Amino acid sequence: MADIPQPQLSPVCAEESGQKLLQFLQRRLALPSPLLHRWIRTGQVRRNGARCKPFERIAAGDLIRLPPFAGRMAEIRPSHSMELQAEASLPLPPKIGEEGDLWAFNKPSGLPVHPGTGHGDSLWTRLTAHFQNAPFRPTPIHRLDKDTSGVLLTAFSYEALAAAQKAIRCGTLVKEYVAWVSGRWPFTEPHRLEHTLCKKRVGGYEKMHVNAAVTSGWQAHCVVYPLHVCAQESLVLVRLLTGRTHQIRVQLAAQGHAIIGDAKYGHGMSDTCRHDEGLLLHALRVTLPSGRTFSCLPPWTDKYALTKLPEMSADNT
Repeated sequence: MADIPQPQLSPVCAEESGQKLLQFLQRRLALPSPLLHRWIRTGQVRRNGARCKPFERIAAGDLIRLPPFAGRMAEIRPSHSMELQAEASLPLPPKIGEEGDLWAFNKPSGLPVHPGTGHGDSLWTRLTAHFQNAPFRPTPIHRLDKDTSGVLLTAFSYEALAAAQKAIRCGTLVKEYVAWVSGRWPFTEPHRLEHTLCKKRVGGYEKMHVNAAVTSGWQAHCVVYPLHVCAQESLVLVRLLTGRTHQIRVQLAAQGHAIIGDAKYGHGMSDTCRHDEGLLLHALRVTLPSGRTFSCLPPWTDKYALTKLPEMSADNT
């Protein structure tokens, strides 16, 4: 008589503690959410021997019982394995530093943070390939546009991910960027920009716009500090107070000073303000609530090069 398959017991490690049960299962098994919901609802998934709910928080040492066929369903397909091997052969961006389970990378321009339509390669897929056996899949904490270079934080535990994302929401994690913009920046002192943004479809793709109807949309706030102002172009430091899609690019363009090299929001920009190196926007510095700072200079050359870090901006919130 054939042995009856037994349920699998999956212990929760410290790096996974604090997640919702459904998140844990999705990260461990990479199976569809409706299937996992059904397993939990029908009692095929249990926590420490008891029935459980998909959104309850798990803790280190919990034993999660899985159906006996879960492992087979979650096995890596040969084609996926080949993809992981290919991604593992691609290098990770330079590591700037770390604090606990937070790592800071210097993301190059041209590398997306996540995979998407038309591009499978990304920082996320490279991290997944390099750390495929890690107890918690390394996860970028925030996003940078594909063509934006600079500091990007990645969490190697759920606790670090949740704490950093909370700090972003509370404004205690500070992100500063530098950008070359077209024209003479008109303000000699730090200047706060406040806009309401909305998303519109233009020419078959979505694009952010400043919304004149302030009753709807996303509030976007930042403070701009002039660093070097000339007639044709200006270097500015931008401290984000909110985090919206393409926020810096949209807000600066709305002021009539689009970022040099921005083909999407720099419509009407003179040819003298375009640049062969692409978008001249760089995530210069990230400061954690602890005071620890990660920073890196942009890769720009010639007259756009920065040879030293600008001073940290004052609190102008």
